[in-house]
Amino acid sequence: MYVTARAWIAGFGVIAHFSARVASQVFSGRVFHFFGEVLRQCGVLILGSTIVIWGLAFILGLQCGIEGAYFTRAQGAPAYAGVFSAWCDLREIIPYAFGYMMSAKVGTGLVAEIGSMRITDEIDALEVMGISALTFLCATRLLAAWMVLPFMYVAAVGAGFFASYIAVVQQVGEVSSGGFFLIFWMFQNPPDLLYSEIKGMAMATVIVLVGLYYGYTASGGPVGVGRATAKSMVLNTVLVHLVGMLGTQVFWGSNPRAPIGG
Repeated sequence: MYVTARAWIAGFGVIAHFSARVASQVFSGRVFHFFGEVLRQCGVLILGSTIVIWGLAFILGLQCGIEGAYFTRAQGAPAYAGVFSAWCDLREIIPYAFGYMMSAKVGTGLVAEIGSMRITDEIDALEVMGISALTFLCATRLLAAWMVLPFMYVAAVGAGFFASYIAVVQQVGEVSSGGFFLIFWMFQNPPDLLYSEIKGMAMATVIVLVGLYYGYTASGGPVGVGRATAKSMVLNTVLVHLVGMLGTQVFWGSNPRAPIGG
């Protein structure tokens, strides 16, 4: 067990060191030498992942709305269905949906793409031509994620809110549109949206960096790339929950900002 713990800590240190190297390529400005590639990666993210992430957010928003409507009906306070929708969507469900879909769609895609380049010696060919593979392949994708994902996340929150409104007001129909929005906006504020954005972007950054690491260090042929993809998915799933738990505790643990009881 001691040896296993040491291996885990050592592996975490290696990933953290790699992530610091990639981030330094962005913050130092070297990544802007390949800004065209950054824009291309932005397009790949937008065209390849937007609809999937928004679709999942919409479905889970429907779930939050339905559960909130029937739960508050059972308590004899159906007018407060907006409370459940506001907290469920903004603070928990949408960040986790975003993290899950990023892990399954974007993170594994990065491992497969860059890993296949590693085993076919394309990365070595870039280095031979004098191009920094770490900057061209990894830093560009990290910067593209930082440019695109904040807007994608806010739109996913909007999709979840819209779905909850449809479920509570149009489907269950025990509260009017005005009554729903009165309670819905009473139990959230702009800082909550900011905190949710930080939570979602922390998940996204971790997922992208883990995917880049496993793709860049892949070895062992196609089987090795498949093994690296599976490892990245498992690690990202764990990290999504850790980031989500820490985010909730930091932002809402000591003060849930719940205007209940006057």
